[in-house]
Amino acid sequence: MGTVRLRGFGWRHAGRRAWAVRGVDLDVERGERVLLLGASGAGKSTLLAALAGLLPTDSGEQEGTVEIDGVDPRKDRERVGIVFQDPQTQLVMARCGDDVAFGLENRGVPAGEIWPRVDAALRRVGFPYHRDRPTAALSGGEQQRLALAGALALHPGLLLLDEPTANLDPVGAELVRDAVALAVDADTTLVLVEHRVAEALRLVDRVVVLAPGGGVRADGPPGEVFAAHGDELAAEGVWVPGHPVAPRRARTPVGDRLLTADRLGLPPRLATTELTVRAGEALAVLGPNGAGKSTLALLLGGLLRPGTGRLTATAELAGADAATAPHRWRAPALAGRIGSVFQDPEHQFVTGTVSEELALGPRRTGQPEHAVRTTVDGLLHRLRLTRLAGANPYTLSGGEARRLSVATALATAPRLLVCDEPTFGQDRRTWLELVDLFADLRDAGHGVVTVTHDADFVAALADRTLVLERADARR
Repeated sequence: MGTVRLRGFGWRHAGRRAWAVRGVDLDVERGERVLLLGASGAGKSTLLAALAGLLPTDSGEQEGTVEIDGVDPRKDRERVGIVFQDPQTQLVMARCGDDVAFGLENRGVPAGEIWPRVDAALRRVGFPYHRDRPTAALSGGEQQRLALAGALALHPGLLLLDEPTANLDPVGAELVRDAVALAVDADTTLVLVEHRVAEALRLVDRVVVLAPGGGVRADGPPGEVFAAHGDELAAEGVWVPGHPVAPRRARTPVGDRLLTADRLGLPPRLATTELTVRAGEALAVLGPNGAGKSTLALLLGGLLRPGTGRLTATAELAGADAATAPHRWRAPALAGRIGSVFQDPEHQFVTGTVSEELALGPRRTGQPEHAVRTTVDGLLHRLRLTRLAGANPYTLSGGEARRLSVATALATAPRLLVCDEPTFGQDRRTWLELVDLFADLRDAGHGVVTVTHDADFVAALADRTLVLERADARR
């Protein structure tokens, strides 16, 4: 089992004018390992959702057909295992072992087989905790590893992976790739969406590239595809090995301090941390999953109250609130001074359209309507979101949602920008746009703090790095 057939396949989400994907003719034979590439918004995640049977007819319009072993996947979802871009959408139980066991129980696996399969799947993905670990205590990368374990435990004939290493540290990402390599046997079909192309090539024997306007742009062995179309694909936004990115070094000297963290921490999520954030500097925060990087980002953004130590803003950043910590500032003042981009972009969307989402911050800070519209139009254009201005933010692709979340933080022109994994899900072209945008912000005297596992992004932008360790590694 695991043979894929698509004929003229297309899908348009309800309420959207543009098709998410269209005109796809594709055959994948049992046991093939396919890397699915394409520019952001080309429809990669939508195609995977279709293969998993997760596009109900009442949620949009379909063209053509999609079949797994001759059957519409909506009629027999048990053939397929899938790991989404956002692992939180798959975690349903309070304990990690129960979450992996959930799918096995639903499929009627004998009780005596469930826990051995759960433990084996957790070992394969390098999961660092016992099965009793609360799912709420996991970092984003740990959640992603747990979701993969849940898919592998089902022993699916077709395994679909939508950027399974996107939020993982380098060690964790390699563990997941090793787990995939071991788990996919000769009879298991694999379709993988991944922006870390060079690292993923050892897992696949075929590359399929979706064209931005619909259909398949290129198809064949990786070496042949990249040799024949590498330059064109890179220009279109595909991450092609051997096409390095030039760094964007600072054009102006580092400015004054904006924030100082003195023994800042939030046990047990973040151990004691010391740092200084300066104007005109891009600081990259690195470290393994579970080290507290996202917690630090929330503390720096004034969105969490410190558990230990102090976070002090200078008068340049705080203005009239210089005597108080950022978490005590009123919301309009905070939004105008510190912009935050969360690890999960959908956690910060509150309106019904992309355009209104971008306008919300400037309006809350009291900008006149003509200035609001100028800001919105400029960000839509720069981050390639103009065609999506009227779309619901929750219907965007992962890469589009990430760009919108960055744009909403930039809309108030904050003195300090704090971003958690800002390049997640980006194609090469939009990745370069984000690097240029952050570099311009830094060179204009703003502070930029990024939590990231993206080594290329660090090399291209960062002026300084801070490496966090896991709290349990410091004992």
